[in-house]
Amino acid sequence: MPTIEQARALYPQNDAVHGFDHVLRVYHLAEKLAVAAGADLEIVRAAALLHDVEGSHPAGGGRGSHHEASAEEAERILQAEGWGADRIERVQECIRAHRFRGNQRPASLEAQVLFDADKLDVLGAIGVARTIAYAVQAGQPTYAPPSQRFLDTGEKEPGEPHSAYHEYLFKLRRVRDRLNTPAALALAETRHADLVRFFEALADENELRDWPEGGSA
Repeated sequence: MPTIEQARALYPQNDAVHGFDHVLRVYHLAEKLAVAAGADLEIVRAAALLHDVEGSHPAGGGRGSHHEASAEEAERILQAEGWGADRIERVQECIRAHRFRGNQRPASLEAQVLFDADKLDVLGAIGVARTIAYAVQAGQPTYAPPSQRFLDTGEKEPGEPHSAYHEYLFKLRRVRDRLNTPAALALAETRHADLVRFFEALADENELRDWPEGGSA
């Protein structure tokens, strides 16, 4: 398995969303979740270090398949480290199943641990910061009023931006309910509440719903 410093060299240095700061947070959180759940630490550590190794800038259109590309790159890296095929496949399963929008759900305990650690990093204050940074990277606004179609179906109207608030509505407010392990679910309660508080205040302020009754501030 690559060391933390070796893994650091595989990631971009100035990516506030999927750079090594994110990977390192996921790595340390996944360790704690793995110990709490009794998961295989070596599998979890390798998967955490490599889960976004082929992640790309959102404007480049590659995020949709980054879990597959990262799993393939993880195989190459771990083969060079002398890992056996069975354990590489277990790491790959974790990486392929970590994407919220992906079709593969985490089946093994180790995959559930990685999924939970990665998703906890889109909740709370860190989640707010990363979501806004992602919108900026993609050239999207922090807030735009969602269309009724988006509110009803999750599908945007033609030309409708995908603001950070859109991402909150579509994904972030649902993350807590997709977590798997008891320790992650417990930690998610506070982070989820902080996330909701921020994004609902963001919408209220943009729409002047916080204007006091009676008409004077």
